[in-house]
Amino acid sequence: MSVVGLDVGSQSCYIAVARAGGIETIANEFSDRCTPSVISFGSKNRTIGVAAKNQQITHANNTVSNFKRFHGRAFNDPFIQKEKENLSYDLVPLKNGGVGIKVMYMGEEHLFSVEQITAMLLTKLKETAENSLKKPVTDCVISVPSFFTDAERRSVLDAAQIVGLNCLRLMNDMTAVALNYGIYKQDLPSLDEKPRIVVFVDMGHSAFQVSACAFNKGKLKVLGTAFDPFLGGKNFDEKLVEYFCAEFKTKYKLDAKSKIRALLRLYQECEKLKKLMSSNSTDLPLNIECFMNDKDVSGKMNRSQFEELCAELLQKIEVPLYSLMEQTHLKVEDVSAVEIVGGATRIPAVKERIAKFFGKDISTTLNADEAVARGCALQCAILSPAFKVREFSVTDAVPFPISLVWNHDSEDTEGVHEVFSRNHAAPFSKVLTFLRRGPFELEAFYSDPQGVPYPEAKIGRFVVQNVSAQKDGEKSRVKVKVRVNTHGIFTISTASMVEKVPTEENEMSSEADMECLNQRPPENTDTDKNVQQDNSEAGTQPQVQTDAQQTSQSPPSPELTSEENKIPDADKANEKKVDQPPEAKKPKIKVVNVELPIEANLVWQLGKDLLNMYIETEGKMIMQDKLEKERNDAKNAVEEYVYEFRDKLCGPYEKFICEQDHQNFLRLLTETEDWLYEEGEDQAKQAYVDKLEELMKIGTPVKVRFQEAEERPKMFEELGQRLQHYAKIAADFRNKDEKYNHIDESEMKKVEKSVNEVMEWMNNVMNAQAKKSLDQDPVVRAQEIKIKIKELNNTCEPVVTQPKPKIESPKLERTPNGPNIDKKEEDLEDKNNFGAEPPHQNGECYPNEKNSVNMDLD
Repeated sequence: MSVVGLDVGSQSCYIAVARAGGIETIANEFSDRCTPSVISFGSKNRTIGVAAKNQQITHANNTVSNFKRFHGRAFNDPFIQKEKENLSYDLVPLKNGGVGIKVMYMGEEHLFSVEQITAMLLTKLKETAENSLKKPVTDCVISVPSFFTDAERRSVLDAAQIVGLNCLRLMNDMTAVALNYGIYKQDLPSLDEKPRIVVFVDMGHSAFQVSACAFNKGKLKVLGTAFDPFLGGKNFDEKLVEYFCAEFKTKYKLDAKSKIRALLRLYQECEKLKKLMSSNSTDLPLNIECFMNDKDVSGKMNRSQFEELCAELLQKIEVPLYSLMEQTHLKVEDVSAVEIVGGATRIPAVKERIAKFFGKDISTTLNADEAVARGCALQCAILSPAFKVREFSVTDAVPFPISLVWNHDSEDTEGVHEVFSRNHAAPFSKVLTFLRRGPFELEAFYSDPQGVPYPEAKIGRFVVQNVSAQKDGEKSRVKVKVRVNTHGIFTISTASMVEKVPTEENEMSSEADMECLNQRPPENTDTDKNVQQDNSEAGTQPQVQTDAQQTSQSPPSPELTSEENKIPDADKANEKKVDQPPEAKKPKIKVVNVELPIEANLVWQLGKDLLNMYIETEGKMIMQDKLEKERNDAKNAVEEYVYEFRDKLCGPYEKFICEQDHQNFLRLLTETEDWLYEEGEDQAKQAYVDKLEELMKIGTPVKVRFQEAEERPKMFEELGQRLQHYAKIAADFRNKDEKYNHIDESEMKKVEKSVNEVMEWMNNVMNAQAKKSLDQDPVVRAQEIKIKIKELNNTCEPVVTQPKPKIESPKLERTPNGPNIDKKEEDLEDKNNFGAEPPHQNGECYPNEKNSVNMDLD
């Protein structure tokens, strides 16, 4: 079972896997752990990652990058319209109003959604992970920015579904970093001590995020997050590009913005210059050959100039930091450490601003590029049953406050309630109770639209269906369970209607249960942790106003929360505490919870039909990529064979082919090479396979002759050594050598016969081979000689290696004087053992023994 963490960034991606007892960041086919978030479309296939980035300048219109922030947004979104101006590819509206990316693929114009583009990138990451792990990859954890809204998160989940990945959790970038930091710390305070507060700062390619986390032993709690979604390394690159565009226009009269290829080259060079300035404070040159109109351009920049250019951006760094401290009510002195990650935090001025704000040195103990991916892999390992991980609980935070609004039955007024405040613990569930006679509608929205970097405040509309009044005409109690799930997405997970049903007298009374419905259950009930949170929260939340009445939120019922096995026991405990005098018999009432269907209309979600179409399209493209790879491999195999054989025919293979064949084969190789670069440039896979077979018909015999000439002498030498070995043993046997006197003569004759036969065969084939020239096929192959060696060993080895029979000591009779026995006699196993049978049939002792003894043969 695979455990994979994917950090899908705007500029690049990282893959971390759990194996060999730890977390490892794996490399792609270019031995690079960083895979660019770039997809390029060609006439035959797609290229993704490093290969696509290499084509970004030459195929600018068909190469897609920086698309991560388009998730879950409409085409007319102001952010999309602004970004559209800086892209090398075309954005167009889709039928559903989403963002479409227009490219030429397979010679035709195609429109792809952002989900499809991200799915293509995930396909590449999945393939890289599978090649490294040598097994299929399904389960994963994917990172998203902490400021992603529900619509954006659902869009990313759809992309994962398109490629067949089961995303166990969408994990916030900063939470993943915090997990990677905390799980390895051995010196964290215990649960009953004051937690250690650590601030994490991440400036990546496109966004700036900060979070404050509280650590105890085995526990992580995110206290709050803040961000600037429009401040990242990309913005610093843009400042440099603007500067050099203006300089080149003045100096060389060239407008770099008029040609997309020139602009892309300038972006690449400015990014390199920015990285160099992080480690050098001197003047650094920027040189680009044939920039535009065959003109070379050059410029220079130093760190102080760069910081002056970016002064406005550097001032923005403190805004999220102030916001974080304000939200969490923390003081700078409360912060134990400040950890920075992300590529743009390597800029010295950025580090200085952060360090100055907190008044302490910043820490760089985490890998700035790989920390998010490693945290995701750890989370995946925690969620996977296949891995045992140190117990470590992770409590995330809701980034934006969420409210519900509804209409009353009899009035036009609306009820509003904030169900999740900002930085509320997540994942988390709450139960709200409504009094209704019929179906009703709930609408979820972000309470503070100005604080959400998304134009639509609405999350979704939820219709609770099949609600009806009680049989006595009273309103029904409807319990609605709202939840922020593990992905950070708000949902109304379940709804149920409480019905009162009369029961027979012999059935258990539920009257006391009815009286306890509005009571808060004991907080110390031994139930699941999340359930305890739900119950206590239900008791402390402001009252929800429904139908002009004020009714407090009731605790989850047993039917609503099937995992809360002990809630009925808690109710019974309350029932026992209600001591009332016996009253007249009343009709018994039983409470039944009826599950209600919920119709959800979300702001952004792909329909099933569209999603299935995307899955099918991606499958076809994967197959096309595979076929094109096989075609290219077949073509490369022919080209490789031509160059390899042409070189060796004038070298080691020259003696193993006759002169006429040598000339003909060289001519055929040249013709094949010309064909490859002319009409064979773009042929079907089978054409290359046939061409290779044609060459191999001539080339393979030559190669075999060379290999046989190398191997055959070694095999003959080994066979000769074995023959000498067994012949010597046979000779020793004939000379009555004691080592072999235990072997039966008939067995040894088999050895001698086998040795003679093999020796005769070897002499014959060696003589026949000596008459052959090197350019002729060999009489005998090395493999045949190897088989002969094996046959010889199988015949002779069991005979010559059979062990000697064990000779036991004779049975001796004690005489008054006792026998005089040599203690060094090898035939006696033990000097005090006189019970063994004599080895000689006639009962006599060994002739060299000095004293004779009487033998008892009975």
